[in-house]
Amino acid sequence: MADLEHVRWIRRPELRRPHVIAAFTGWNDAADAASTALRTLIERLGAAPLAEIDPEEFTDFATIRPHVRLADGSTRSIVWPTVSMWSVTSNDQDLILVLGPEPALRWKLFCQQIIGVALTYKARSVISLGALLADVPHRQPTQVLGTAVDQEMIDAHDLQRSRYEGPTGIVGVLNDAAHRAELSTASLWAAVPAYAAQLPSPKAAAALIERLSEIVGCDAPTTSLDAQLDRYEEAIDQIIESDPSMASYLERLENMDDDEYEEEDDEYSFGDDESDDDEMISDSADGPITEESLDSEAFLEEVEQFLRSQHDD
Repeated sequence: MADLEHVRWIRRPELRRPHVIAAFTGWNDAADAASTALRTLIERLGAAPLAEIDPEEFTDFATIRPHVRLADGSTRSIVWPTVSMWSVTSNDQDLILVLGPEPALRWKLFCQQIIGVALTYKARSVISLGALLADVPHRQPTQVLGTAVDQEMIDAHDLQRSRYEGPTGIVGVLNDAAHRAELSTASLWAAVPAYAAQLPSPKAAAALIERLSEIVGCDAPTTSLDAQLDRYEEAIDQIIESDPSMASYLERLENMDDDEYEEEDDEYSFGDDESDDDEMISDSADGPITEESLDSEAFLEEVEQFLRSQHDD
């Protein structure tokens, strides 16, 4: 079992083979969708603090700075950017929820801490949440792509097999560490509109929660997110109304036909490999991933091309 020297336990409840659900802010979190989904689960399910990972070894504090807080208007304290864990039982399923900033340093050691907690509790699976920017209209249902390595997990939950090669983020490293520890793993990624990247997406967060619920059998507490949907879409509508070129772009997205899809497949196609959802990036200098193949192998191939172009930059 991994050395958990960087884990600070807050409580040690008895858990029955929990699912470990993880999301990180930053590179893997377009429109804050993944972190919002995790935060919603923590708050709405009433999860209790379980442990936290000491950030000292893993965080570049010049990039993600600690905050100063005042208590009673006078007492100052430092709040450090920490990856924390919570536990909860939902619909007779035990969960460990992991949320915090993507670490900047010593990723293998960092992942050993999370996997060590998972092994301590004989976790049933490790599932990561992420979000990426894509050419998708904001008023259509959010597409969620799921991949896994284990054939049993793929067959049971209608996931796709990942064969991605290329740059990755902490989600990819964590999933690899979990797989090496012989834990079942899966990744869920929501596609959010590239033209609304600056707006947190409750719609994508809700879609991630609903897909997660299908896999692990927990409740899907999306009511608070659903209540934000109209305001979210209206805010995007206002942005589009003030920019004729964006309105034209959105109209093209909404009216794409099969011929356009085929043309863009030719333009963006990279090769024969399928891509792993673990590696979808939340922003791009070259442009977002296109909508046409969100539910197909072609979509995975486009992700691969997209990631390699990012690496070249």
